[in-house]
Amino acid sequence: MDHYIPPDARILDADADYKALAAQDPVWVPPPPQPRNLRASRREFIKGVIASGTAVSAVSYTMGGRAAHAQNAAPERLMAVNVNGQTRRVDVTSNETLAMTLRYKLGLTGTKLGCDRGECGACTVLIDDVPHHSCSTLTHSLRGRKVTTIEGLEGPNGELHPMQKAFVEELAPQCGFCTPGQIMSAVALLKVNPKPTRDEARFALSGNLCRCGAYDHYLNAVMRAAREA
Repeated sequence: MDHYIPPDARILDADADYKALAAQDPVWVPPPPQPRNLRASRREFIKGVIASGTAVSAVSYTMGGRAAHAQNAAPERLMAVNVNGQTRRVDVTSNETLAMTLRYKLGLTGTKLGCDRGECGACTVLIDDVPHHSCSTLTHSLRGRKVTTIEGLEGPNGELHPMQKAFVEELAPQCGFCTPGQIMSAVALLKVNPKPTRDEARFALSGNLCRCGAYDHYLNAVMRAAREA
């Protein structure tokens, strides 16, 4: 059997001009660098942030079903909340506060958001008849509990609650932003102490800040409601 000779072996001889052959090969030349615009407009930056956030949310939502079987899985998003005597089913994230759920999921905008850190009392609601700052209460912690907002105080025919009437008659509100929280704290007080002293009423409303400084008017309204109850 003859020794195998590759097809290109014919050029491998002593008389071949290797430099001429190499000169026939194409030479790769890198492309010139392109200038980059490192500046971005505010609109482009915001669009990029929104796009990245949407992508992360989509991944979290699609992987939620698989993660639910894990030992430390996040709570289910869809839950039932008892608000003003009605059971409302709502889609709630794991870190969502009651104030956000009430205002933006259930449309109960009577609950105001002021400081959003549990200091001003504008977002006060009743949870099992006890006043709480809804901006610092997670909605997922309310399973089996009853929530009452300012909208839940009206009577069956739409009439005002006695405390609301007293606030109107005493001209208690000025700008009115803190008024829902003030009323909810006052209603909670009269549930446990129908005949409070003025100092007791002052202490009960101490967690509700009034930017207008109408504290005496609010106290007058509370005492009036207690007398007329």
